[in-house]
Amino acid sequence: MINNIFDYSSFLHRMLVDNQYNLSSRIEEQFIHYLHLLTQWNKVFNLTSICLPEEMILLHIVDSLSIHLYLHGNRIIDVGTGAGLPGIPLALLYPAKKFFLIDSNNKKTRFIIQAIHELKLENVEVIHSRCENFHPKQLFDSVLSRAFASLQVMLEATQHLVNENGLFLAMKGTYPKQEIQELSQPFKLLAVHKLTIHGLNAERHLICLAKEDG
Repeated sequence: MINNIFDYSSFLHRMLVDNQYNLSSRIEEQFIHYLHLLTQWNKVFNLTSICLPEEMILLHIVDSLSIHLYLHGNRIIDVGTGAGLPGIPLALLYPAKKFFLIDSNNKKTRFIIQAIHELKLENVEVIHSRCENFHPKQLFDSVLSRAFASLQVMLEATQHLVNENGLFLAMKGTYPKQEIQELSQPFKLLAVHKLTIHGLNAERHLICLAKEDG
């Protein structure tokens, strides 16, 4: 349980402000609620190895939000979402976009379902499946992953999920030079964005890719 809610909230607010997020107190409270719930469930189900409050705020919330400017379209699937990251923080930030959170781990999808219920999120849907086995009727504008796999493996596993104008957005730590060199057709690199997160002493990059026509 989060013991000192005032200090916890203050640190979250300061980190959000330091990273140029001017959010309502309601959204900040929802972030706190989510982390409180994650802390409780983690005691039993081991959903995340990141447990210190400061690290949870930076690595779960602020890190997830860092890609928000690069989201493409309104139908977004978060592949290998784990405990709902980065999908849930982004869904709170963008209530008009629809987020689909997919993971094959039953404990994690159960947690996400509970989080959605408690946060009253109407723009999030949970899918308990391997991404290779999920074949939706309507495809996605953005296929998002964080620490899911190598770029080529991620693209091959999710290529059937993206629509003809869609993008693949892969969150990485250090610049993945070798993974980029190993990319092969029909995939193409569009851009690499270096992300700066104040308060976090670690490299972050977002790799933007697409599937070539034909």
